Amino acid sequence: MEDKKDEVEKVSKTWSGAWQIAAVYVGTVVGAGFATGKEIVEFFTQYGTFGTMGVIVSGGLFTWGGMRMMVMARALRSSSYKQLNDYLFGKSASIVITIVMTMMVIGVTAVMLSGAGALFEEQLGLSKRVGMFVTLFLLFAVMLYDRKGLFTVNVLVVPLMLLFSFVLLGKIAIAEKWCVISSVPNHSWRALFSPFSYAAFNLAMAQTVLVPLATEAADERTVKRGALIGGVILTLILLSSHFVLLSFPYVLHYDIPMAEIVHTSFVSLHWLYLLIIYGEIFTSLIGGVFGLRRQFHFVSSSLFFVVVVVLLYAVSSFRYSALLSFLYPLFGYISLLFLFLLALRKIPQS
Repeated sequence: MEDKKDEVEKVSKTWSGAWQIAAVYVGTVVGAGFATGKEIVEFFTQYGTFGTMGVIVSGGLFTWGGMRMMVMARALRSSSYKQLNDYLFGKSASIVITIVMTMMVIGVTAVMLSGAGALFEEQLGLSKRVGMFVTLFLLFAVMLYDRKGLFTVNVLVVPLMLLFSFVLLGKIAIAEKWCVISSVPNHSWRALFSPFSYAAFNLAMAQTVLVPLATEAADERTVKRGALIGGVILTLILLSSHFVLLSFPYVLHYDIPMAEIVHTSFVSLHWLYLLIIYGEIFTSLIGGVFGLRRQFHFVSSSLFFVVVVVLLYAVSSFRYSALLSFLYPLFGYISLLFLFLLALRKIPQS
């Protein structure tokens, strides 16, 4: 009887740990660009039907790539993304790659902060600087609790995002606005490479958080289940958001198109969605800083946060949409090599 009880508790802990990893995975990827719709438009919606096929391809890569990356990191006992890069790229090249990826993480995290400022400015009518300072204060408060704070915020925000995506998609379907109007399809070579560069970019960025979490997880089964759940949730949110954006005629004109859709068509849900968007921006911001902290663990906490705040504030002072449109595709192409080597390298025997 006692053995059966222990087995039940073990299974329960495995699923609980898997959900926490999945929530962090989703929360890290669903940042400013994803949650606001701008990133989805940039990589998928502007390509029409080709974009829909791209969403499905990216979803598969998220599930497979996230699982492979975390299992590999666990086998290597990597405490930071540099150790995983050492294995993928070789120690000599890894130094350069890690520097580039660190710059990418800082750039993307700055985009998150800029997105928070854009939300305050565009949707609340407040100063962008006010939004950024409020976000930095909350970031500091949550990071005092380290991994516990990371888990708590993501476990609260991710289910709300998933639920809201389905509610919004359902309302549009009921209102018979299902993909009635779309942007002009763009059949350029970018439409073909977008799902791969998008998945590669997000996997490369997510490794800063997922690598240490995978190593610290209870067992490999927990890691695999977490990656599977996270990949499926990401696919569902991405697909539902893409269909909603296809139904909006002016989707290319806004920094935060999803919020504008809600404000235009579903006024009663507007404030709730703004809260969810902010939550997703915040989870991605926390993920980036958490990964950087693990990488620079040898630096004192006070110095680390001062340097990070100064860097993030300096970069995020640029216009949010300009940052996203320039940095994200660029980082996506750089990350393709990461995705290729992730598929090429064998998982070492732990």
